[in-house]
Amino acid sequence: MDKIFLIFQREFLTRVRKKSFLLTTILLPVLIFGIYLAIFYFMVYDGTQTKIAVVDNAGIFSDTIPGNKDAEFIFVNGLTQQQLAQQIQEKKYSGFLVTSDSIDDKTPIQLTTGESLGIMAKDNIQKSINERLRQMRVNNMSPQQREAIEIERANREVQFVNMQGDDESNIKSGISYIIGMISGYLIFFILLIYGAIVMRGVMEEKINRIAEVIVSSVKPFQLMMGKILGIGAVGLVQFFIWIVLALILQALAAPLMLGDSLASITGGAGRMDNMQDVFTQLNDINFPLIIALFIIYFLGGYLLYAALYAIIGCAVSESEEDAQKLTLPITLPLIIGFVMLTKAVNMPNGSLAVFGSMFPLTSPIVMMGRVAQGVPAGVTYWELALSIFILIASFILASMLAAKIYRVGILMYGKKPTWKEIIRWGFRKS
Repeated sequence: MDKIFLIFQREFLTRVRKKSFLLTTILLPVLIFGIYLAIFYFMVYDGTQTKIAVVDNAGIFSDTIPGNKDAEFIFVNGLTQQQLAQQIQEKKYSGFLVTSDSIDDKTPIQLTTGESLGIMAKDNIQKSINERLRQMRVNNMSPQQREAIEIERANREVQFVNMQGDDESNIKSGISYIIGMISGYLIFFILLIYGAIVMRGVMEEKINRIAEVIVSSVKPFQLMMGKILGIGAVGLVQFFIWIVLALILQALAAPLMLGDSLASITGGAGRMDNMQDVFTQLNDINFPLIIALFIIYFLGGYLLYAALYAIIGCAVSESEEDAQKLTLPITLPLIIGFVMLTKAVNMPNGSLAVFGSMFPLTSPIVMMGRVAQGVPAGVTYWELALSIFILIASFILASMLAAKIYRVGILMYGKKPTWKEIIRWGFRKS
């Protein structure tokens, strides 16, 4: 045990002291957050407002169109299109529109601009125009017509609630979908990256003949476990730092992203209510449970896949190209698990999602999609316990098999083994 700890300590300290670790752990998340914050800032505070000239000779807008953060509507009745085009060239206006003769005309309203507008600006301009048209149509209706519209709109919202009394609204389902996809993708990404790191670490020691010196003092199993645990600890530390950074950055950015800025980007009070619903649903999600299960499945999945990647690392003695040829049987379950994740976030209790969350090679990814839908709504407690038990048992069996293969492969050079031969090493009697 002491020797495993010494190897663990060496692997951990060697990697956390590298500049690449500091860059990827601290600077990269801050940089990504800064880019998103800059995009948000320029969307809200860019300070530019498009001036649109409106020729409303028929009076269908009654000389009023409510402006927004992207556009100001200025009525210039009596001007011709040639005069408006000249004023656009002189930069007095950014564009102009000429209304039709009737409010009931179904032909599109053409807005001519001097320069191309962004998607968000076009969307806000169209909403302002349509909102004013709806208002004018309602004002021109008789009381009977208004009553008919109210009857036609007499729909009632259906509130979805599960047996535990939890809200199952579209907003919550959307949030759960996003959380499930992000957490599942993170585990998929982490298993690929850190599994490959273990494989390359074992390969480097073998190719450079360092392993020959080390195994003269420690058992191959101790060398393998020390390396796996050391690299896993690096990933765990990195994950905790990311959580702390995310909380700090969220606290710093909250004053900017809430309040008037949020109201302006969402386009009014109605959407502000929707955002308030989003924040309410976020508060109802059990984030501590999701984070705890994320860590459990991250550790279980990492230990299982690290043992499998270590097998490839010890079997290859020449180049990483040889290793890539052997990784397909290991990476394929990860890819299948990611495909299953897309089904699990939509149908957490479907047969495919249940199978994927129990099968140890896909459960770390698929189970996060089910957990995000809620416990026990998306996944029952006994399913969680069984899935974790199978994952741990699979790691123990895989590590025992990997230890036997590691003992043979770490000192074998000059031969390119196949998977058939590698498996034979694992079941060969000592």
